[in-house]
Amino acid sequence: MTDSWATFGADLHVELRGGGLRAGLTEALRDAVRGGRLAPGVRLPSSRSLAADLGIARNTVADAYAELVAEGWLTARQGSGTRVAARSSPRAAKRPVTQPQVRRTSAYSLKPGAPDVSSFPRTQWLKAARRALTDAPNDAFGYGDTRGRIELRTVLADYLARARGVHADPSRIIVCSGFVHGLRLMGTVLRARRVREVAVESYGLDLHWNLLAEAGLRLPALPFGRRLGTDTRALDREGAVLLTPAHQFPMGVPLHPARRAAAVDWARATGGVILEDDYDGEFRYDRQPVGALQGLDPEHVVYFGTASKSLAPGLRLGWMVLPEALVGEVAAAKGYSDWSTSALDQLTLAEFISSGAYDRHVRGMRQRYRRRRDELVAALGERAPSVRVTGIAAGLHAVLELPEGTERSVVQAAAWQGLALEGLSRFRHEGVGPGGDALVVGYGTPSESAWAGALEALCRVLP
Repeated sequence: MTDSWATFGADLHVELRGGGLRAGLTEALRDAVRGGRLAPGVRLPSSRSLAADLGIARNTVADAYAELVAEGWLTARQGSGTRVAARSSPRAAKRPVTQPQVRRTSAYSLKPGAPDVSSFPRTQWLKAARRALTDAPNDAFGYGDTRGRIELRTVLADYLARARGVHADPSRIIVCSGFVHGLRLMGTVLRARRVREVAVESYGLDLHWNLLAEAGLRLPALPFGRRLGTDTRALDREGAVLLTPAHQFPMGVPLHPARRAAAVDWARATGGVILEDDYDGEFRYDRQPVGALQGLDPEHVVYFGTASKSLAPGLRLGWMVLPEALVGEVAAAKGYSDWSTSALDQLTLAEFISSGAYDRHVRGMRQRYRRRRDELVAALGERAPSVRVTGIAAGLHAVLELPEGTERSVVQAAAWQGLALEGLSRFRHEGVGPGGDALVVGYGTPSESAWAGALEALCRVLP
């Protein structure tokens, strides 16, 4: 058996089917082996890990494993775990030679931008959903306010003031279905106001840039410094600017206080608008998180927050805290395209936050992600000392500086190991010249059962 990602076990994705959990899991695993998705020798997650990932009882997984072992699909040995049994393939008629597959399906992902969704607090969320549904007023089942449920907007105003230093009033909060939705609304509003350009950071997500470009906005890139962050002193025209000041994505540095002040000064002098993406502001590990830029001037900053990193992107819940002058225009734009997000989900999140469950979950995940980052740094120091971790200890990703000329080959080698990685060049604005070679590693993405295997696979492909 070759020494590959399969040796260390995979983050196993199965689709349960049939009339019961055990029967559905057994059939799904059987199909995965039969169809070749689980190759001979692959080590499966422990019954405890898989049960936690799927949200079912451990005995259900153990019984399914035992049945498949008895049938010969799997093998189980003490100290070796549960593996896919070696099976001879039936003879088949010769077929024409086809183009060889260039890369294997990823068993692990260290792509940035996602949390560990297997850690979603299902039990606590279900309790909050039951309470919210029980207490929901009748009007919650109607079309409701375009801005979102008042219960959630009130809770968010208190939470954001306490945890992120945001000056928020419920009347100035608009609930949306995530950052992309909110950014699309702002693109529409800015264009209607005859704003012609939105300055962006030298590194970021082309998805966000493309949304603004589709609204007819020009997107000049601001210079970036690894020590002070985006150079907001380069803002010299009317318009808007999109920033990630608490933890620049993906470079991982906070915006220096002098450059935060320069952005606010520019907005006041020109009537400009700062779009603040506070995508992971709660996750700072070495000190107290820096407060939101919005706190410096609520009348010139649009603050964006979501539950995507703190809970799960599948909730499709986000919020915008707006300058008073923009509330009506953004609400109107949202009403034309999307009357409101799910009222019951909003009420559930409001209950989840007000009960203290949200704070407890964030604190728990903060400890987990900090441990993973520490383990990443320790592993690199031992096995890849030429690779340096940059950026502050925060968030769900880290930037790994590579020797010159190695980024592309490392990403390709990772794909052959079944590991999905992103190079830094993927996030560089087209208007920016060549930069150094690096990886953007999302250590928050894998499930707990997959983290050790993903880290091991990463270490094997680094210079």
